[in-house]
Amino acid sequence: MAVEIGSVYEGSVTGITNFGAFVKLEDGTAGLVHISEVSNEFVNDISEKLAVGDSVKVKVIEISDKGKISFSIKKALPKEKQNNQKPKGYDGAQKNRKNADFKKADAPMSFEDMMARFKAQSDDKISDLKRGTDKRGNRRR
Repeated sequence: MAVEIGSVYEGSVTGITNFGAFVKLEDGTAGLVHISEVSNEFVNDISEKLAVGDSVKVKVIEISDKGKISFSIKKALPKEKQNNQKPKGYDGAQKNRKNADFKKADAPMSFEDMMARFKAQSDDKISDLKRGTDKRGNRRR
């Protein structure tokens, strides 16, 4: 049986590493499930999710030119179980935590309000920088 990209197969875990798990299919074909493809949740220690000898369903996601096969356990799950949640506190419009105060959860801000807040924060930062430099522009120590 030749494995095809996108197909789901039954296999068993034959080895565990810190970066993933090796899975052998019923026909003897082996491949790797990278740690990021084990679960929809963050996996710090793969041994908490898998053990050698476990029976798993895997989906073939890639076959390299050298014949190495990449599997995914989370993509082999039924659609209703493929819970694509973002990490807690993640907001798609929010790129980093520094800008968290630009977004209030209770009410959306108008563009003018956001610009006013940005200007006030910028003025505060500039005044802090000016306090930290002398007349020549050198940093005070």
